[in-house]
Amino acid sequence: MRTPFDPQSHMPGFYPDPDGARWIYSGALTFANASSVFTAAAATPLPTSGEVDLSGIVAVDSSGVAVLLALSRRAREEGRPLVFTKMPAALRALADLYSVEDLLAA
Repeated sequence: MRTPFDPQSHMPGFYPDPDGARWIYSGALTFANASSVFTAAAATPLPTSGEVDLSGIVAVDSSGVAVLLALSRRAREEGRPLVFTKMPAALRALADLYSVEDLLAA
């Protein structure tokens, strides 16, 4: 499980805030790290509020979209809410390109 968000960390990934209410993403979310990011997220309890703050994404590609879709599917399977907030423009553009913007919409 990841430790609470530390802005000094250079490891890309989802970080739960101290009370576990939301996750904050930090770093790139691309083919290069999608597998390890997803594996770490799968081992972390979903945020209690369901919020995933994506404002810290610095680069994203279609693999990043796939990770978010997989997290959304996990939340549905667990009967938990999950809302992606503060989505960067590049991620919105990819979601629109792949016609999955409704699945990732806040």
